[in-house]
Amino acid sequence: MAELDADLGHIIPSSVLAPFWAKLVVGFVSLVCFARSYDGDFVFDDSEAIINNKDLRAETPLGDLWHHDFWGSRLSSNTSHKSYRPLTVLTFRINYYLSGGFYPMSFHVVNILLHGGISVLMVDVFSVLFGGLQYSSRGRRLNLAPRSSLLAALLFAAHPVHTECVAGVVGRADLLGALFFLLSFLGYCKAFRETGNKEGTHSTFWVLLSIVLGAVAMLCKEQGITVLGLNAVFDILVIGKLNVLEMVQKVLHKDKSLENLGALRNGGLLFRMTLLASGGAGVLYMRWKIMGTGPPAFTEVDNPASFADSMLVRAINYNYYYSLNAWLLLCPWWLCFDWSMGCIPLIKSAGDWRVIALAALWFCLIGLICQALCSEDSHKRRILTLGLGFLIIPFLPASNLFFRVGFVVAERVLYLPSAGYCMLLTFGFGALSKHTKKKKLIATVVLGILFINMLRCMIRSGEWRNEEQLFRSALSVCPLNAKVHYNVGKNLADKGNQTAAIRYYREAVRLNPKYVHAMNNLGNILKERNELQEAEELLSLAVQIQPDFAAAWMNLGIVQNSLKRFEAAEQSYRTAIKHRRKYPDCYYNLGRLYADLNRHVDALNAWRNATVLKPEHSLAWNNMIILLDNTGNLAQAEAVGREALELIPNDHSLMFSLANVLGKSQKYKESEALFLKAIKAHPNAASYHGNLAVLYHRWGHLDLAKKHYEISLQLDPTASGTKENYSLLRRKLEQKQKKDGK
Repeated sequence: MAELDADLGHIIPSSVLAPFWAKLVVGFVSLVCFARSYDGDFVFDDSEAIINNKDLRAETPLGDLWHHDFWGSRLSSNTSHKSYRPLTVLTFRINYYLSGGFYPMSFHVVNILLHGGISVLMVDVFSVLFGGLQYSSRGRRLNLAPRSSLLAALLFAAHPVHTECVAGVVGRADLLGALFFLLSFLGYCKAFRETGNKEGTHSTFWVLLSIVLGAVAMLCKEQGITVLGLNAVFDILVIGKLNVLEMVQKVLHKDKSLENLGALRNGGLLFRMTLLASGGAGVLYMRWKIMGTGPPAFTEVDNPASFADSMLVRAINYNYYYSLNAWLLLCPWWLCFDWSMGCIPLIKSAGDWRVIALAALWFCLIGLICQALCSEDSHKRRILTLGLGFLIIPFLPASNLFFRVGFVVAERVLYLPSAGYCMLLTFGFGALSKHTKKKKLIATVVLGILFINMLRCMIRSGEWRNEEQLFRSALSVCPLNAKVHYNVGKNLADKGNQTAAIRYYREAVRLNPKYVHAMNNLGNILKERNELQEAEELLSLAVQIQPDFAAAWMNLGIVQNSLKRFEAAEQSYRTAIKHRRKYPDCYYNLGRLYADLNRHVDALNAWRNATVLKPEHSLAWNNMIILLDNTGNLAQAEAVGREALELIPNDHSLMFSLANVLGKSQKYKESEALFLKAIKAHPNAASYHGNLAVLYHRWGHLDLAKKHYEISLQLDPTASGTKENYSLLRRKLEQKQKKDGK
């Protein structure tokens, strides 16, 4: 490997070759690339995995993490995603606890530091992969390829395809999985430290520890277990020094000597392979048992190729996906947060021009494999084989070869495979440098690639800082992706720009006519704009396409209620509750329907169900208090109000409602205190001042009543009731002044 390192001498100066300085440079570059994301928001999947994940909260027992998936659902549920990553969720929970809540900065900082640590570890990993495993007399591992390992680590640290893992908080699963993956590999290397691999001896302890670290990696991200495969390839090629091509030739020619095989068996290779295979099989069996009900159920929009009837169509499209992944490693300029929902149309015939990409991919792979097997240079064979192994083995779980995955292309799954790509690219630069006299040109190209990649990392990190930039950045990359338009529309709707949101929702539905979530959100906006007829049509179509879509049933009920179609509305609400038994918002809306129909008992029962399911449901509590107040049940209204305030003590609307009840019950002092507390929390509410003025009016505190009537009218000059009461008070005050004058 001294030859490859010498070829890179004009690119990597000797001044940074000391291990400390090399790692410092790599760590610094990795932090510079992604530092811009440190103060970003929670974006995209972060909402479900972190903000809405009850497993992060202190009230959830720690033991539940071992029975829930990555998103907080029970693994035994048929709707579970089956992504079992309890150790990653545990780090989120620690983040939440230490930062005192959902403050994204602390989550982002941890991700950035993790990537920095992994990049630094890569220096050691690449030094083994490029230079082999040799130890000094003191047992210290020697770095025989300092330039190659540094350049490959820099390329890894600054690869833009890593942005999703680093800038998106949920990418921590990939970061932690990669961290323990590398620790497992380095641990496996230490199994040969004490003897320097003399006579093939090893430390069983380190082999077993490597298997344990591989299991830990899998508990962070599923692909972590593939490190055992990489360890096996490394052992066979580096420790066993097995020449695969020579072995194949001897087997084909029935050579009875097969000296290598006996040497390897005596050296303990078969024993280590048995340990790795047994450990891997045991870990996978436990994972399968924990998963419970079988693999997750994905839909056609998640991975359309896997639903194709023709095996040939599936194979062609899977290989096209591989070529796209390879292109993202080679040219990471077109990056997108989501590649599903029509972003990549299916290849349905061999006449599709995109088949060229498949041919190019396999041409390159076959060329590399031939060189890895047939080259007379043993160092070249080893580097190419290990590089291909690091590229392919961690990618296997995402390949659709063993089971269906829930995505088409996902940049996050390239985090570990990119190490293999960086290794092959470094070897390629070395080979180019060796065979050309224009070494300065090669150095310029390498430094240019590093600079451009760093710049792209910084730009892409900025796009991941908030959802608006992230979603809009995808429009130019995947204009056919319905989910991209949906997310842009949702972001606009959240900001109150309904007109623009409608345009993007309509485009999402046009691109995917079965996109029920886009129909539901569009129906909601149309409902708020009183375009009820189209809203009903959209929501009816959504529940027709997906009959168990509870949210769409509830929203359909709201629209039908507005159209005075009360029986249909009740049926829609009941259907929603049937599909989602714990649905407090639906019970709340059902209660409103019953109140409109003067079915007061049914309304109270529905609202009570809402508060049982969600004790902090302020609207349901408020409606109960108001209904009981309006029907003259003041004692019951007071009891409900006090119960509500015990559960939600700082809710000013509940204070206001209970204050009204207490005022009617002539409990003026307590009513006044609640009114004043509500006004302190929400000083610009005209009704709060107006009703407090009514209380003072009844109580006989006419000057205070006058003051709050005037404040109320300043805040809302159109309030006719307040105007009328104020006029009555002024006449009363004038009469009082006349009496006092006499």
